[in-house]
Amino acid sequence: MIYSTATVPVNPEGATPLTRAQVWQGLVLKARDARLFLPPGLCTRCEVVEESASHIVRDATIGGTDLREIISFEPERKVTFFQATGPREGAIINELFEDETGALQLRFYCYLGLRGKQPGGPEEQAEQAQFDGDKGYRSALLSTLKRTRELLADGKL
Repeated sequence: MIYSTATVPVNPEGATPLTRAQVWQGLVLKARDARLFLPPGLCTRCEVVEESASHIVRDATIGGTDLREIISFEPERKVTFFQATGPREGAIINELFEDETGALQLRFYCYLGLRGKQPGGPEEQAEQAQFDGDKGYRSALLSTLKRTRELLADGKL
């Protein structure tokens, strides 16, 4: 089982302040089209194939791998990506919350396994190291906030 978590402040000193609603808009945009937020060329296809008030289903090709995700929304609080098909199974969560001082935080956490691989085996260990490394999900949170600020500045949010 792969478990990873990271938390970053939404409004670090010197950054253009974002409201909870603005971050939420960015998270929803990211769920609807990952191409807007991932490095160029990493996501080559991302389309919503089903939609309701509480969730969407998207088909995507990320890193050359086709996958389907069921993405549920708890407005202005949490986006959960359930890995329906693809190499991973489990859930990836992005959560907005206030810390004990009232500062807005963005947290990532996941509980995942690799389909067809030995639990705790070398493949899962490698994924765990990747998630926890410098280019892992902490970096993804920071780039999501950066891209949200860019979209806001461009009047697209």
